[in-house]
Amino acid sequence: MSLLIKASFALAPHIANGLAKGIYVLCGSVIRDTATNNVLGFLRGTTQTPKSSHNILNLIISGANLLTSGANIAVSAKGFSNINQRLDKEFGDVNQQLGNIENQIRAIGKPLQISPQLLQISSAGSVLNLGVSVMGFAVISQRLNEIENQLKQAAELLNKINRKIDLSFYANFHAGIELAVNAFTMTKIENRRSSALQAINRFLEAEHIYKDYTINELSNKSPIIDKYILTLSLAYIAEARCHLELEEHETALRRFQEGGKFIRLLLKKYIELMLTSNPAAYLHPQFKGQIDLHKLTQIYQWIDPNFDENTVFEMQRENIFKLTQSHDEWLSSLPSAIVDRSEIQWGIFGGNPTPFTGRFEKEAYKRLPQVFEVMESMIETNRRFESYQTELQAISQLGISFHDWLKLTPSTEIKPDGTELMYIIPSKPLELQPSI
Repeated sequence: MSLLIKASFALAPHIANGLAKGIYVLCGSVIRDTATNNVLGFLRGTTQTPKSSHNILNLIISGANLLTSGANIAVSAKGFSNINQRLDKEFGDVNQQLGNIENQIRAIGKPLQISPQLLQISSAGSVLNLGVSVMGFAVISQRLNEIENQLKQAAELLNKINRKIDLSFYANFHAGIELAVNAFTMTKIENRRSSALQAINRFLEAEHIYKDYTINELSNKSPIIDKYILTLSLAYIAEARCHLELEEHETALRRFQEGGKFIRLLLKKYIELMLTSNPAAYLHPQFKGQIDLHKLTQIYQWIDPNFDENTVFEMQRENIFKLTQSHDEWLSSLPSAIVDRSEIQWGIFGGNPTPFTGRFEKEAYKRLPQVFEVMESMIETNRRFESYQTELQAISQLGISFHDWLKLTPSTEIKPDGTELMYIIPSKPLELQPSI
């Protein structure tokens, strides 16, 4: 195994140079050759619960809290019974902050002046960790807790527009996680497998439920679409993690691929909705220094990699003038996912104000930068989800067990203080094509 791959706390110079020149690209946790698409290496967090700032934490749980004025929410992890020391530590660390990893990814390019854009790092971060191996059940549980709490806050707004949220299935999802945690601390193989299969059934049920929920919220252009997409992603990851713990690599990969295709389709519809009927609104002069053509192009490149800045500009050339000429029409077309009229306080013109009152317009423009960060965060999350599939392909091609992959660590290097990343580099590029 040592002849095939190497783990290091330092990025190999030839890879750093390739990133600097744009020959290589980082997508999710995978470093690829842009010409051949071959995999050159993987990034992995050095702990199962990387650190971050509270501000980023609010953004990564489906982005900014558009429903509750961005309130900061501290959510404590729920412990489970009968878990071993490794899982105890994982839960103990799960509330640590996430920003250090994002900063260190950017730091990869500093000696060579590699921009964050070349590394494709979203400023909004991601709900998923770098590497499937560090998406343990405690991390999944924590992310689920955060999403559930966001939904509870959203319920108040949705009640105003006669919409109800059914949160009862989150309890079933949590029960599945508890089953999985208990399963993989059992010593008898038959008991371990039986309990793991029960957990998998819970996760399969969650997948079916949140598929339907997401489709329904998309049809309603609801403000909670992103939360259900993230919940669905976590359900697939939890199921795949069970298969991996049982060393069923092919099953885990197949389920990731099936889930990935469906999640990407849902996310594409969500992004198209959030771009609004006139995406040129995100290039409004008041957003100078926050959103530019380059950042808007990155959104479009996720939809179609063939887009470049010139293509996107040509798409928006007429939209810029339409926004001026049909401004009120654009405001009236904004989905509830961005702003709903019921959220705007009554004024001298009464309830449900029209765009002409100014209140709705002011609130809409106030939210657009947050909405943009939500899109960036969701796309980065999806990239990491898809990179997990590539990681599983690598495990299979290298002939390594999942538990050996978990144990990979630099054998001769001393971990520098504050280091949150390590790099797993194969001795030869791996011909692993994207699954989607």
